Amino acid sequence: MKKKPSSPTRKLQDLYYTFFVFNQSKALTLSLSLSLSHTHTQTHHSIKPVFVNRIESKMFLTRTEYDRGVNTFSPEGRLFQVEYAIEAIKLGSTAIGLKTKEGVVLAVEKRITSPLLEPSSVEKIMEIDEHLGCAMSGLIADARTLVEHARVETQNHRFSYGEPMTVESTTQALCDLALRFGEGDEESMSRPFGVSLLIAGHDENGPSLYYTDPSGTFWQCNAKAIGSGSEGADSSLQEQYNKDITLQEAETIALSILRQVMEEKVTPNNVDIAKVAPNYHLYTPAEVEAVIARL
Repeated sequence: MKKKPSSPTRKLQDLYYTFFVFNQSKALTLSLSLSLSHTHTQTHHSIKPVFVNRIESKMFLTRTEYDRGVNTFSPEGRLFQVEYAIEAIKLGSTAIGLKTKEGVVLAVEKRITSPLLEPSSVEKIMEIDEHLGCAMSGLIADARTLVEHARVETQNHRFSYGEPMTVESTTQALCDLALRFGEGDEESMSRPFGVSLLIAGHDENGPSLYYTDPSGTFWQCNAKAIGSGSEGADSSLQEQYNKDITLQEAETIALSILRQVMEEKVTPNNVDIAKVAPNYHLYTPAEVEAVIARL
């Protein structure tokens, strides 16, 4: 006896859903095939909501899942982990850099959280080479990793070519490292660096100041502020800075702006000042006190 042909609602129905998961620039295509075969009498309308809605709910990654992948773009083209790292810098101490014709001045707020803390142990300005220094805001451990990388690069360049590395090349080397997060299985590189740097230097092109952020981007600036008080400090810099200021005037401007944005009185214990003109020099407490006296 011949079987009756199946009605359209009883025929085999294949639903194909394809989605892409991007991880480390590789596309993984997953195809999900659901075979819905029914031998019992059911209507088509009773089948679709149960299965189709369940699959559709799994097709799209949530924001939380995009957050977990440091190299995964959201549908809007955003890297949330990089954005969060940039936001973290806004919680850091304020740092200011000014370029003059003579050299570059760096001034940084030092947050002394306890009277038992030795102020000299808090480093917010570090030397990279004899003609290079940098101020930082954000995670200091991340800054030390970047500074150590820059020191190795500058010494290798000096050893190989017998000349100092330019400020721009050093900044580029730092930003190249900042872009390597998520590569391989190194836990230490599993996230973006949560630090921003002001790199001051003096080379064959004269004095220069560069600003870097966690995305690996860098810009050359005449004056720049980073950290929690950066918005107010940048506004003050726009009003007070001009290219003809002297190194001494730059010191005064940097410290006066820091005094405006800091929550406590400026002292040699809670600020650091350095200059590159043409060699790097970190001010002693007595030299910082002399600048404070001019305010």
